[in-house]
Amino acid sequence: MATANNNLSNYDKNTVPDASTMSFGIVVAEWNDKITSGLLKGAYNTLLANGGQEKNIIIKHIPGSFELPLAAQSLLEKKQLDAIICLGSVIQGETKHFDFVCEAVSQGIKDVSLKYNKPVIFGVLTDNTLQQAIDRSGGKHGNKGDEVAITAIKMVDFQKNI
Repeated sequence: MATANNNLSNYDKNTVPDASTMSFGIVVAEWNDKITSGLLKGAYNTLLANGGQEKNIIIKHIPGSFELPLAAQSLLEKKQLDAIICLGSVIQGETKHFDFVCEAVSQGIKDVSLKYNKPVIFGVLTDNTLQQAIDRSGGKHGNKGDEVAITAIKMVDFQKNI
């Protein structure tokens, strides 16, 4: 597993641009709420810790991970935002549903990012077990929410300075 020897919450604060003038949307799936609420806490707190302003962060809850691309697209169409962070959790089950959802979500998020030329960040855990999801949403491997918030900040800075 990719995070076995890494902590998703570790980053060099000196390499993160100031987010005080940036605006973010966060769309978070309600399915697997125990996991996604941890991801949201990590992303939100990391944005604030790096200069993000509460007034410049919009949080919207949606039913599940499959709906993340449409939610991101809707926010970009209706709000002036620099980036969208998509947070979800899909845990492997006994059927192919996992594969279909993960493929659709990853492709959908990529498509929205390219369509709007805005960073739309993939913060969806795709784990084999509930324990793996717990470990990556504030557990022993840190919080993927932290990592995707840093990615959002860095990508907004990249686009502003290109």
